[in-house]
Amino acid sequence: MESPTPFTPHSDPLGEALHFLRMDGAFYCLSELTAPWGFSLEPMPGHLWFHVVTVGTMWLDADEGEPRAMRPGELALVPHGEGHRLTSEPGVPTPDIMGLGLERISDRYEQLRHGGGGEATKLICGAVRFDHPVARNVVDVLPRVIHLETAGSPQMERMQSTLALMAAEARELRPGGEAVITRLADILVIQAVRSWIETDPVARTGWLGALHDPQVGRAISLIHAEPERAWSVAALADQVAMSRSAFAARFTELMGEPAMQYVTRWRMHLAEDQLEQGGTVAELAGRLGYASEAAFARAFKRVTGTPPGAVRRAAAAA
Repeated sequence: MESPTPFTPHSDPLGEALHFLRMDGAFYCLSELTAPWGFSLEPMPGHLWFHVVTVGTMWLDADEGEPRAMRPGELALVPHGEGHRLTSEPGVPTPDIMGLGLERISDRYEQLRHGGGGEATKLICGAVRFDHPVARNVVDVLPRVIHLETAGSPQMERMQSTLALMAAEARELRPGGEAVITRLADILVIQAVRSWIETDPVARTGWLGALHDPQVGRAISLIHAEPERAWSVAALADQVAMSRSAFAARFTELMGEPAMQYVTRWRMHLAEDQLEQGGTVAELAGRLGYASEAAFARAFKRVTGTPPGAVRRAAAAA
């Protein structure tokens, strides 16, 4: 089993968090559509949906206001896996995509041809899952929908280059083209998340905002790097050259919870991830700094509401 402490403290805690935006793709689809067309995507908890328009126009309705139009050079993320609808125009019927005769190209890549014969639209869509707990923390604070127009700034122009490569592959799917598209899609999602973090004021609040703070961000990085260490508020404050009281107050203000509560919750995030990968209670108790399996099991159930053995059995059954 891999160690649950795969990195060392970093001088850039936010950059460290972005480093762990590694994805496990669940579903990729190239769609060739003709108006009128529409379909719905069912919720996929724990996954992030992305949609790229390469030809034509698409309307996205994610129940967060009026449907929004998307055109070539634009992409949208639905970060929390919520169900939503894609159409050629508002009001078009939206049957479940799984009932529209998807053509399987490979294990995780499918092609859809659908519509009424009118104006053409081509989409590249997918659902991806972030495996590392740091990455999931980043995704948890994203808004319900991110809509980006990839023109203007140098950052957006780099994304436009990725989109252009994807569109070129989609126009003529050559041998290995699905592998190229899925890898480019992963890069595009990371670029989109990074762009949102760099430009949206909301990213300066909560957990992401705390990573921007020199002292609290450094403390979070230390907790992530050494979850097994016998941390205390005083020890963390000493590491970031603050008084105990000032550090405790700032950490709670920025994070919305006390430092030691975050330490425990982070350990349980790591433990849950490792249990799902086949780790044992005995291994994790020692690696996360608990004196006994019983102490670890009590902490795990208190934080997650589920005994660690039940998580491991459920993962094995799945």
